[in-house]
Formats: sequence, C-alpha cells, structure tokens
Amino acid sequence: MNSPSSESPSSRKCLALFGGTFNPVHFGHLRMALELKELLGFDEMRLLPSHQPAHRAEPGVSAGARRDMLALALEHCPALLLDERELQRAGPTYTVDTLEELRAELGSEVSISFCMGLDSLLGLPGWHRWERLIQLAHLVVVTRPGWQIPRDGEVAELLARHRADAAELKRKPAGCILLREQTLLPISATGIRSLIASGRSPQYLLPERVFDYIQTHQLYKSEKQ
Repeated sequence: MNSPSSESPSSRKCLALFGGTFNPVHFGHLRMALELKELLGFDEMRLLPSHQPAHRAEPGVSAGARRDMLALALEHCPALLLDERELQRAGPTYTVDTLEELRAELGSEVSISFCMGLDSLLGLPGWHRWERLIQLAHLVVVTRPGWQIPRDGEVAELLARHRADAAELKRKPAGCILLREQTLLPISATGIRSLIASGRSPQYLLPERVFDYIQTHQLYKSEKQ
C-alpha cells in the first residue's frame, strides 16, 4: 500500500462532505456547497443528511421526507451529490463513524474534507471521538459573521497544530483545517419552519420543488417539526 503522501496533488481524488439535517434544505445550504466545490476544486461534493443527529434535537420531520426534499433540490445539479449512508444507520449519527466507513471504502489516499460552520468547530470537543476526526479527514470551516476564532482551549490548540491553506487539501488525504471566509445567504431552516408554522410563505428561500413537496405533504405546520 502506498504511504498517505505518495500521490501527487494533481492525481489525488478530492472528496468533500457537507452534512446536516436539511430540515428543510434551502438555497443557503445549496449555494454554500456549490461554492465550496467550485472554489476549492473538489472532485465530488456530497450532501449528507443525518438520520438522528447526536448533538441536537431529533428532527420532527421523517428522515425519508428530508431525503426526498434534498433529492428534489439536487435533481438538476450534477455538481452536488446525495449520500444517504447516515439515513441507513440506526441510532444517533456520529460523523466519526461515517468517516471511518468512507475510509474503509475509499482507502488511505483519497483526500476527504468534512465541511462545517465555525459554530460547529467551536463545539467540536463535545462530539463523539472528536480527536479522531482530523486523522480521517480535513476540516473545511466556513466562518460566519459574529463568530471569533478562539485564542485558547482545545479548539485553539487544534487550529495551531492543523491550520493550513487550500493547497494542502490536495497534497494530503487528511489532517488539515482550512478556515474559509464565504458570503453566506441569510437563510435558516429554523426561520423557514417558523414562517410555515405562522401561516406565511417561504417561497424563494428554497427550491420550488421543495416548496411544492412541503405544501403537498403539509410539513412544518407545527413549530415542533
């Protein structure tokens, strides 16, 4: 087997994962994923809906409905792919399990990047086996307005050891943290659910086919969803 650094940057396949509940998927999710793929030169960008996220309340809408909405949103965008593996796993969804599964499938040479917001990075020490993540993948962190990079603590130490530039994502299969400033659309799934629960329309905040699906299946009529 080749060593993890034996492939040249030009030949190494680069895969990115963008996870979330997608409850519901909206243009903020889709635009961010597409921009990251194009600007960082990933060969694949997979959107990874979680079944039962371990670090937040369980979604009130079924995993199947969230998958269907995401599939509709991606139907005419070949640049973004749907990866359903976490929906097929029983119990809480742990990112480390997903990355270990992918490593077993793809081998040690493929560059894998897990994309997250800065708020998720700051909460990383609360994740299951969080120190293992950087051994399995790069972390691409999208900075958000109002959040500050920590100067001390476990996350600050992690950044000091692993922060790198975008070129390193192709040179290595894992082990780097890239902080990426990006224009974010001010859209939230929470806000969309609140609009619908209050009888207002979320049209133009999410793909039309997703909006049609929500209306057809009468989703998010209650804020508990």
